[in-house]
This record gives sequence, structure tokens and C-alpha cells, in this order.
Amino acid sequence: ELQEKVKAIPYWYHRIELPGGIVTPGWAPIDAERYCIPKDLTGKRVLDIGAWDGYWTWEALKRGASEVVAIDDFSDGLGANVDRSRKWETFDLCREAFGFTLPVRTPSGRFIRWANANGQQVMAYEVSVYDLTPEMFAGMFDVVFFFGTIYHLKHPLLALERIASVCGGSLYIETASLDEYSPYRGG
Repeated sequence: ELQEKVKAIPYWYHRIELPGGIVTPGWAPIDAERYCIPKDLTGKRVLDIGAWDGYWTWEALKRGASEVVAIDDFSDGLGANVDRSRKWETFDLCREAFGFTLPVRTPSGRFIRWANANGQQVMAYEVSVYDLTPEMFAGMFDVVFFFGTIYHLKHPLLALERIASVCGGSLYIETASLDEYSPYRGG
């Protein structure tokens, strides 16, 4: 049944290993080890900027993060003819497959988080990186992922300032720097 749900979605950006040996048909990341993410994120609060399907969200949770907030604004089609109107569809399919099905209201009641049986929590929220504030998500993040996003932004330095305002620990950034090596050109 899960395999059929995965196949029914026309586009996956990330290649995610789901329970039962099912793998989504995306292509990114090309080499996850090169991102140098710590193997142990136990107890960490993580922000995944530009999450889309949530590859790094699920990786952080697999590595022990206590909470991951995944954000995206779905405004850029990556220069491809990709329909992003279904927004969190792929993320939510993964969320359910990984057992994050218990709804948890935040103190403000503004957001819904989902918990698994181990008490880990995940939340997906549509927001621009330019609007980030510590108050928005009730405090700072221990780890921030900012992968494959900066080259889509009109004001990248402003984005980095906003990210710094919510990062109390480590910030990991990945971006394309030479088009010859881009996956769009076969690199």
C-alpha cells in the first residue's frame, strides 16, 4: 500500500528510504556523506530550511533529534516544470510512514506538531526564510540545515542574517557553486 502511494505522486525531489525497504524515486542528495552532518543529533532541536520532501528532516530524526521544524515556501520550481501546488504531500506521506501520527498542539495553538512513539516531534510549516524570528518557533535551534536553497533567493545575505537569528548552534549550508558540476548538467 505504501509503495502504491509513493508511485501515485508524480514528482519526488529526494530519494528517501522509507520503512519496509521502500525508496522514493527522487534523485537528491547525490552524496549525503559530503554534507558532514553529525551521526549523533540526540536531543537536538533542528530547523530544516527548504525541506520539500524532508530528506534531511528524516535524517535528523533517525540520528536522534528530539524535534525538527521543516520549512519551505514552495515559490521556486527549481527551473523545472514541477508542480509544487500539492506542497507538503510528499512530506506528509513520509511523516506517516515514519510513524509521526500523534498530533501535538504547541502552547500558542498556532502550529500542529506530530510525534512518534519515542516522543520525537516534527512540524512542517510554509514560511519564507526572510520571516524567521526566534519567537516564531519559541526559541533557538541547535542545528540548522540550509541545503540547495541559497541560489534561489533574491536576498541571500538577508536570509543568512535571519537564519543566524534563530541558530544557537551549528549551521550547515550547501549550494551549487559551479554550474559545470551541477546535477542539472550531469555533474
